[in-house]
Amino acid sequence: MIRRLARTAALVAGLVVATSTPAVAEAPRGWEQQAMKVPAAQRLGQGKGITVAVLDSGVMKDHPEFRGRVTSGPDFIGGGARPGQSFWGEHGTAMASSVLRVAPQAQVLSVRVIWDKEDPARKRAEAATKAGRIAADEESLKRGNALAKGIRYAVDKGARVISMSLGTDEWNLGDGYDDTTAAAVDYALGKGVILMASAGNGGSTNPLEVDANNVVAYPAAHPGVIAVAASAPNGGRADFSQVHTYNTISAPGVGIHAADNGGGYRTGDGTSPACALAAGAVALMLSRNPDLTPRQVRDILIQTARKPAGGYNVFLGFGLIDAAAAVQAAGAAKAAKIAAAPYKGKEYFGGGPVASPSTNPPIEMSFVVVGGTAAGVGLLFLLSAALLMRRPRARPAPGHPANGAFGQTTPYGAPRG
Repeated sequence: MIRRLARTAALVAGLVVATSTPAVAEAPRGWEQQAMKVPAAQRLGQGKGITVAVLDSGVMKDHPEFRGRVTSGPDFIGGGARPGQSFWGEHGTAMASSVLRVAPQAQVLSVRVIWDKEDPARKRAEAATKAGRIAADEESLKRGNALAKGIRYAVDKGARVISMSLGTDEWNLGDGYDDTTAAAVDYALGKGVILMASAGNGGSTNPLEVDANNVVAYPAAHPGVIAVAASAPNGGRADFSQVHTYNTISAPGVGIHAADNGGGYRTGDGTSPACALAAGAVALMLSRNPDLTPRQVRDILIQTARKPAGGYNVFLGFGLIDAAAAVQAAGAAKAAKIAAAPYKGKEYFGGGPVASPSTNPPIEMSFVVVGGTAAGVGLLFLLSAALLMRRPRARPAPGHPANGAFGQTTPYGAPRG
């Protein structure tokens, strides 16, 4: 139980938000729009009819930027924070903003599954973890199931994309793997929902960096989840973006302008905004072709990405998302078909038989008949003999010598002299 709750604590901690002050009332268009070719992509699709679930710390849905495009689901993490407080919805509001700037006609479903960095509940959990006092109480168990419940809720409410700008890497407690979350991921994939997750922010090579752990981060590491790394304006990896073989794709993650929970805007860094921007691009793809499967979406993102030099690498995955090319390819994709594929290879996996197959001559049935008859006769004789031996002998008549009428007998009945 203690190990499970340690993983729980790690799960709710995976988010990084810039601490810059709110900017002007109108958010300037950032470099990420041009880097991902968002304007060209939006001429092909706007995300209409697609719901993107933002599993995060909550979203201030009355922010002027959203204009009725955000609805709120349950608060699965709890902790006592409420909308309007500075530590409620700080991270989640920024993520919803990044999604909608790429897919302006999409709908965002906010599901609260993590705490913001300044949330007192998170600070209490951090202190308890450092002191080794993770209690197996009802609130702790609630936190442990928050992400899994959030995924299932979003699926059941019709979300086609789930954006998870969170991870278990920040506290580095255990490996972060959780059976209930893994099962929820499988449930979502089985329903045709596309799952996106941030790769993590502990990829710095500076040993003095507190978060330079580069540990495996879940849910990004779950099979079937599209893990999003962060790229810098120069096209290379952002120095904080984690380096792993499960990195699938990359998106801008440095100097991203987004809405904040105070009604203004701020600039932030991280694989979190990279994941949200990527989720917006997927919403554009689905609005162009709603029948795309998770595997098709993944393949299209990979095939249309601007590849790193030398092809795939663990820093940027298959490269930077090209939203325009991805949306165009999505529109041309045909419906996926599931069918058994016939085997068209060689007759044998190895070199085949070492010699020609051998054959045996046919059985001579006359010998079988003779042998069977002889065996039957022999069995009949044996049965007859057994019956004869079991018949009782007749007793001698009175006066018979065997009864001793003519003299004393020996113990064995033989007459004497």
